[in-house]
Amino acid sequence: MKVINQITHLLDQTSNYFQNTPESILEFKPNPKKWSKKEILGHLVDSAINNLTRFIEVQFEKKPYPIRPYKQDEWVAANKYQHTETKTILNLFLILNQRIIQVISDYDKLQLQLPIKINESQEENLRFWINDYVQHMAHHVEQILEK
Repeated sequence: MKVINQITHLLDQTSNYFQNTPESILEFKPNPKKWSKKEILGHLVDSAINNLTRFIEVQFEKKPYPIRPYKQDEWVAANKYQHTETKTILNLFLILNQRIIQVISDYDKLQLQLPIKINESQEENLRFWINDYVQHMAHHVEQILEK
């Protein structure tokens, strides 16, 4: 599966960056309303938590499976990522995404076609949602890697 290679590459990039970047850069906030690189990584942890749940539940819940949104800013604030040890956030990010890789690698072609309801006017399938998850992660990893 191409997405597994993409996720693995993103995990490697992120891990290398966080292990080799000073804490002062990781904690820098461009302004009080913007996330630091640590908080962006924390947001990716929250995304992984929510999406791992979705990738599991879609297999046995009523169809089309409804994608329940979550309050991203509130999750980042409640988890206090800015004041959490960077290694802890990075480990969560890596472990959760390794679990996601395991779950999605076991899907067969029929499961990838399972219907999901993104919102009141949009229905897609599980393959679409997996690709969307990877694109979302890539977008934020790109933000983290920016100078």
